[in-house]
Amino acid sequence: MLEYDKADQGDVTVFALKGNLDALTAPALKKEIEALLSARRINVVFDLRGLELIDSSGVGAIVSLFKRVRTLQGDVKIARLTGQPYEIFKLLRLDRAFEIYDGVDTAVRRFSV
Repeated sequence: MLEYDKADQGDVTVFALKGNLDALTAPALKKEIEALLSARRINVVFDLRGLELIDSSGVGAIVSLFKRVRTLQGDVKIARLTGQPYEIFKLLRLDRAFEIYDGVDTAVRRFSV
């Protein structure tokens, strides 16, 4: 099960994820992301503090968003990545592709630099 809160902070949308991002839950997140992009909300921070598990479908959803947003001149940043999701990001070397921050506020501020 995946729960998420979405909040706009200026021109940045913060998704706080809680639970599992997997084959069962990734499609709903992708649908929400499509709605964001349609509204031209192209700067996104994923707050992953509450994310307990991520599988290949979850990684695919985040990477897909990253690629689409970049073509629209936006960006995706990751905040508070820990536990199993952190290990997966490291294993796949996604920690080299994404900017990862200890806090949400820091990640949001990096959009204005």
